[in-house]
Amino acid sequence: MATISVTNRPYFIVLGNEKGGSGKSTTAIHIIISLLREGYQVGAMDLDARQGTLAGALSARRYFVDSKGVELPLPSFRAVHRSSHEHRAEAEAEECAAFNGAVAELQAEGAEIIVIDCPGADTHLSRFGHSHADTLITPINDSFVDFSMLAKVEPDNHDIVNPSIYSEMVWEARKARFTRDRGKFDWIVMRNRLAASEARNKRDVGETLELLAKRIGFRTVKGFGERVIFRELYLQGLTLMDVKEANIGIAMGLSHVAARNEVRALVSAIKLPPAKLRMVA
Repeated sequence: MATISVTNRPYFIVLGNEKGGSGKSTTAIHIIISLLREGYQVGAMDLDARQGTLAGALSARRYFVDSKGVELPLPSFRAVHRSSHEHRAEAEAEECAAFNGAVAELQAEGAEIIVIDCPGADTHLSRFGHSHADTLITPINDSFVDFSMLAKVEPDNHDIVNPSIYSEMVWEARKARFTRDRGKFDWIVMRNRLAASEARNKRDVGETLELLAKRIGFRTVKGFGERVIFRELYLQGLTLMDVKEANIGIAMGLSHVAARNEVRALVSAIKLPPAKLRMVA
């Protein structure tokens, strides 16, 4: 089975967790478009081809560009499907080959960064995608409901009992990455859908996250606030970086500017390689 060349390796940003509804695909498309506008050659991969959330958003974006005659940046894109082979070893080999083939095609189209949207479930394809990360971003809703995806905590005092199955999977992915090419990845836990108020729960989640970060090796960043604009734009495959050019009748108010700044802060938190071709859109 062909593997990805270490010397000609793209930079992988992987969006992963094992819980739906955390804003993973919304985060992915905003990162993709932001990087394109910063001059990076970007490829995108959807490893949850059956659900196809990222695939659907990028398809809607292509339709918007074609139907409206508006020029907006578009990434190269590949969807990778789960194998239907009944034997596990053969199925996993087929998925690895499909993944590596998609990467090779994106590289042939010039991609220097590949953004991967993983399934919200524990699958072989998701684990394989995680093991290629240079940066892993795990969005979680800012509550102890989603915190359980990272660790089990005591209900009374929020003491950490033990890491979760997902945290253990990330550890295994880190070992697989190091075994493959001696590489390491930066794990970012993104506190998403933040409330504007400084509630006690928000403060408790933040403090417990910082304790867990030291224990299992991630860093936290603030993600996106709970804003309707993200959902409205997503249906058309648009991002906050497109509002002016798309000309869809949205005036950029203070809330929209704040949301756009949240996106820029997230992208700035990623330890990116320098762009080969700097053509800021």
